[in-house]
Amino acid sequence: MKRVILVQRNCPTNGESKNIRKLMELQDLAISANYKVVGDVTQTRRPDRNYQIGRGKVEELASIREDLGADGIIFSNQLSATQIYHISETCKCEVIDKFQLILEIFARRATTKRAKLQVELAKLQYELPKAKAIVSLLKKEERPGFMGLGSYEDSYEQSIRSRIHRIQKELTSVQKDNESLRIKRHEHGFSIVALAGYTSAGKSTLFNALVDEDVHVADMLFTTLLPITRALNIHGRRVLLTDTVGFIEDLPHWMIDAFRSTLNEIFLADVILLVVDASESPDITEQKLVTSYDTLWGQIKGVPIITVLNKIDRITEDELKEQLENVGHLTPNPVAVSAKNGLGFKELKMEIYGHLPKWQHDTVSLPMSEYGMSIVSWLFDEGIVHNINYKDRIMVDFEARDEIILKARVIEKR
Repeated sequence: MKRVILVQRNCPTNGESKNIRKLMELQDLAISANYKVVGDVTQTRRPDRNYQIGRGKVEELASIREDLGADGIIFSNQLSATQIYHISETCKCEVIDKFQLILEIFARRATTKRAKLQVELAKLQYELPKAKAIVSLLKKEERPGFMGLGSYEDSYEQSIRSRIHRIQKELTSVQKDNESLRIKRHEHGFSIVALAGYTSAGKSTLFNALVDEDVHVADMLFTTLLPITRALNIHGRRVLLTDTVGFIEDLPHWMIDAFRSTLNEIFLADVILLVVDASESPDITEQKLVTSYDTLWGQIKGVPIITVLNKIDRITEDELKEQLENVGHLTPNPVAVSAKNGLGFKELKMEIYGHLPKWQHDTVSLPMSEYGMSIVSWLFDEGIVHNINYKDRIMVDFEARDEIILKARVIEKR
């Protein structure tokens, strides 16, 4: 197991609680990537162009690394190629930042072609703005006089751009397939509900409890990389529930773009369950909700959101009340649950049912025959039958989507 030191440059305008939370999150990420954290270093200042933290602090870091026998250094702040080069030269070890760490976790857990393509795309988009600097720094001692590396740098950058274009084209095809699949699911009477939220909010545990299944759950970040979908019946409505990748603070746009075909499972949903860890302090809960909305906003186009305040088995009623008082403005349609013991599930299912795309009520009169009974069976499959009256004809009071009602009316007139 590699031993690492965590480093964070704290912005002077950040509060202490935010700085602590970001460092703790970096530690959780490092543990998820199977690193052993042996120390941490922080400094409050504006970013240094060459070192991110101050040069003197980097020299101090080099001494700490040697004393602790650390194999590498992980920065919470996003690093430029120049900063990585200078820090690694001073500290004589591998240096990465939080986003490289996230990509490392994703790469380890990518098991399908789609996931591997998304990880590769994210890596390339991370590397693209650094391309020329990377080549320049790697070849620093090999420059042939004043000619420099211009053509080689351009070639390397163009190679990255070409590969990005090819992957995006392939993933766009996946996205179109997803949209077609959504249409087909609607045609077959399914509504789509997606679980979203900050990583480690308990989405996978909630998913397992709702669908009575055993999808992998672990106490680490990003255990769900690819969406997992299962069928669920909610008061007669057929629902497809999807568990998705968790959000994290400061995710750059290139990472969101790379995983768009996965995030579209959320963006294309009929209802979004925004899962929150209610046992955390109100200021942390608020920040994580803000991060979630930053990722979702502008993409969901009016899709109803149900805020699921999870892990209420860990807090008192007064603490839950305090949470709602502090973050109520960020929690549309709140429902308090415990995915661990099933508390609040009845209320959650009622809330989901109330926000599903509306179906219409109708009554049809069918012949008392084998054909009529086959239509009754079809209505049971495609909608919710509220009442059946068998007399000279079969009177069926039911609820269904518009296309089923129209088809039933055509059948009635035959």
